[in-house]
Amino acid sequence: MKSVLLRTLTFAAAITLSALPALAADTVRATVDAVIKPLMAEHDLPGLSVAILHDGKRHVFHYGVASRKTRSPVNDKTLFEIGSLSKPFTGTLLARLEAEGLVDLSASAQTLLPEIAGSPIGGASLLDLHTYVAGGLPLQFPAGVDKTNFAKFFRSFKPTAKIGASRLYSNPSIGLSGYLAAVTAGQPFSTLLTGKVLAPLKLEDTFLKVPANRMANYAQGYTRDNAPVRVSPGLFDHEAYGVKTTASDLLRFVEASVNPAGLGSDLETALVAARTGVYRVGSMHQGLGWELYRAPARSAELLQGADPAFVLEPNAVERPEAPVTGAAVGTVSKTGSTLGFGAYALFQPARGTAIVILANRFWANPARIEAAYAILDRIDPGFTAD
Repeated sequence: MKSVLLRTLTFAAAITLSALPALAADTVRATVDAVIKPLMAEHDLPGLSVAILHDGKRHVFHYGVASRKTRSPVNDKTLFEIGSLSKPFTGTLLARLEAEGLVDLSASAQTLLPEIAGSPIGGASLLDLHTYVAGGLPLQFPAGVDKTNFAKFFRSFKPTAKIGASRLYSNPSIGLSGYLAAVTAGQPFSTLLTGKVLAPLKLEDTFLKVPANRMANYAQGYTRDNAPVRVSPGLFDHEAYGVKTTASDLLRFVEASVNPAGLGSDLETALVAARTGVYRVGSMHQGLGWELYRAPARSAELLQGADPAFVLEPNAVERPEAPVTGAAVGTVSKTGSTLGFGAYALFQPARGTAIVILANRFWANPARIEAAYAILDRIDPGFTAD
């Protein structure tokens, strides 16, 4: 049986996009340059890519170097880690598996992982886990938790809030949802993501594990202290933060999320479900990976999603009678970070306008949000309300 999310979803894949005035490519470039060049200097960013969707056209711009050692320039093939921007990929996969009848997001974790039966966390549904309301699971797994003993960790976890009542951002929570969905569907998570999301969308430059023949394109990441670093394998990393991609491919994923018409009913349903509001917390509605705000966009509301008090502390949620669609969730946002990379995506389906920004150094989430907002405010003034 399908979860409440897909049973009640108002599906509108054939989106009517607002008519926007066409902008010349050099005008878009000048607008992006004016924001990005000073920002790169201010935040000491080695390299950065920006991709924009506007008036049905894609614009992709590259800056700086993929490696300070080799001085190789960022280009169309440069692969960036996108950290938690991987979560909407996972959410889209879970929604597609449910649309196909392979997974029920309302199923409890204990029915899928008998080792945690009878524990408090066992009563959380896949949807609870995927939307961070499973009782206050931590941001990361404690040291020593791995694939051999993670069931013991979840079985012994003592919730700090009633399941479903409070949001606390958590990689173990969303990671477990992806893992259990894949187990239920009977294939490895990586196989399912590739077959049901990446391949149908022709995302040929998007990987969970970068293949040997593409390692030369894999940007070197840098920490806040400018030490070279790349993400290390970890428990449920594929499900929570493991995607590496190019700016063009990430924009294609976003563009499919903007308007999935023609991609096949199950994938269309999944892409819309991922950006549908499950519950509200503050000014944000939580989707399946995506974070949703009013349209037009307000910078203060977007910045709330990056506030440590919002991300790292529990916040009570308000549950609507049905999943939320329309202008109340018309602005879609998500940051993503690893130790050496910082990414951001922002779009409005109704306007058909989107931006993604990828950089190979960690930099503060508010700076990414402000940069994206400033660019779209100039390119498509109707996008913003400020």
